[in-house]
Amino acid sequence: MTGEIPLLMFLAVCVFLLAGFPVALTLAGVGLVFAALGTVLGVFDASYLSAVPTRIFGTIGNETLVAVPLFILMGNILERAHIAEDLLKNMAQLFGGRPGGLGIAVILVGALLAASTGIVGATVVTMGLLSLPSMLRAGYSPALASGTICATGTLGQIIPPSIALVLLGDVMASAYQRAQLQMGIINTSTVSVGDLFVGALIPGMILVGLYLAWVLLVARISPEKAPAVQSEGASLAELVRALVPPFLLIALVLGSILAGAATPTEAAGVGAVGALLLALQRGQMGWAKLHEVGLSTMRITSMVFLILIGAAVFTLVFRGFGGEELIQSYFEHMDLGPHGALLLVMAAIFLLGFILDFIEITFVVVPIVGPILLAMGFDPIWLGIMVAINLQTSFLTPPFGFALFYLRGVAPEGLQTAQLYRGVIPFVMLQIALLAMLWMIPELATWLPAQLRG
Repeated sequence: MTGEIPLLMFLAVCVFLLAGFPVALTLAGVGLVFAALGTVLGVFDASYLSAVPTRIFGTIGNETLVAVPLFILMGNILERAHIAEDLLKNMAQLFGGRPGGLGIAVILVGALLAASTGIVGATVVTMGLLSLPSMLRAGYSPALASGTICATGTLGQIIPPSIALVLLGDVMASAYQRAQLQMGIINTSTVSVGDLFVGALIPGMILVGLYLAWVLLVARISPEKAPAVQSEGASLAELVRALVPPFLLIALVLGSILAGAATPTEAAGVGAVGALLLALQRGQMGWAKLHEVGLSTMRITSMVFLILIGAAVFTLVFRGFGGEELIQSYFEHMDLGPHGALLLVMAAIFLLGFILDFIEITFVVVPIVGPILLAMGFDPIWLGIMVAINLQTSFLTPPFGFALFYLRGVAPEGLQTAQLYRGVIPFVMLQIALLAMLWMIPELATWLPAQLRG
């Protein structure tokens, strides 16, 4: 029975989360309760818990994770300075005169906003409030409008600079080192958050291209679902003022990482300062708004790091009960082979995405299964991108996708849930197609990092 305790731990976490308990407290609480029971029953070594302070101190001193609050700050500033609102208005004037043009504007602005905030919920809610009423007033099909916004909101999982990739990159680096040590490799090589950023560029651009192609295809086949919008037009000066500074800011952040001039953490600092200067230049950032931005950044950052600490307690206890060895033995007994094992893990992550956010899956699931899969020979950059896109697909899939719940909460009363579900299904298919492309052509994720390393 003791061999099944790790599975009972995981089941207990899922049950308590579904019951509405806070994520971080659930992870830490379940871990400590099972550790206490295991100690009393003599099946758990309590000395494992002595590593908890070291884990917390290591988290605090982790330079890579400093990028998290800085990217959150950058996203909050851009959101509260109404930069996304100006972008959407001017993009709509630029593209809206053709069928599907407003949808194109929403995808492009949403992709930029997703890269800025990196949090699915924030992007979906913001785009839902800004663009869904406009698309419905313009005569867009409710299914197409809602599906476009939901899908665009999830791009924050894969388009760098992304908080999801920062967290996933840090966890994947640790998992890769553990895998190499398990294989007897002493001089271990590493994978960085910057590698994951670079690896995500081509898949991210492909996905945005697929979204654009779908909207244009619908507009061509059924123009009544994505009609042209009559707009007053904008002057060249207005377009430059609205479009160029945000694009330059994102290009500066990404370019400094790609050129090797800055680490993701340093680039995040540049992005935060640049966003603040951009907001001040537009006259959109007084002391009151700056105070709101600071509080919001502190709340989100505290949530992320509290979950990380709770996940550290849970994974320590999970390993103390032999959870990693149990999962590895399951893979060996099932004799699935590396690709079969990966397919099973990806299916499990996809299903867990219905009840867990990307932060919990990144901190709890990936550290457990990551070393096992990497020891089978999979490339860490490719695996990280596959996991990110898999989670993005899960968050979009009816009926439990998080993105659907976020949009449903801010959508007008006239939008039916069935319309929302119908609208996202084509985008889910596009994301599954991208996963299949990456599975068959891993170089889509690994070629660019290899070139830059070379």
